[in-house]
Amino acid sequence: MSKTIEQAVAEQGLTLPAIPRPRGMFLPWSQLGSQFLAGQICERGGDVLYPGKVGTEFDLETGKLAAQACALNLLASLSDAVDGDFSRVVRCVRMNGFVNVAPGFHDVPLVINGASELFVALFGDAGRHARTAIGVATLPGNAAVEVEAIFEVR
Repeated sequence: MSKTIEQAVAEQGLTLPAIPRPRGMFLPWSQLGSQFLAGQICERGGDVLYPGKVGTEFDLETGKLAAQACALNLLASLSDAVDGDFSRVVRCVRMNGFVNVAPGFHDVPLVINGASELFVALFGDAGRHARTAIGVATLPGNAAVEVEAIFEVR
């Protein structure tokens, strides 16, 4: 029997959350050929875990935790997309990270490492991906971080 995404996440000492309800007119994931796309903010149960700006309300390490929370939400969507079958995930192809930043905060890529590091921990080299990290003025729900990713699946 293959390992589930939930089991792999638990091995990291984390818990896979329920898929957050979209905060707009979109789906939590969609399929284009063998790739799935999802985008999530750092929330649980409809509540933003880290509301505010990285660089004022939150430091770099807390920003990384916010990015990790986004990655866990992405993994919840991915689990739904592959019926929980971790073995169907070929690799993470691309990630885009957005950080709600205070003026002058320049460590946006380091914040998004919170999501990238989790994907590498779970998928090994197949978790390494192309990536963009962008600082923005605001995000939905005043979230500190939003991350989207494309995964290749079988």
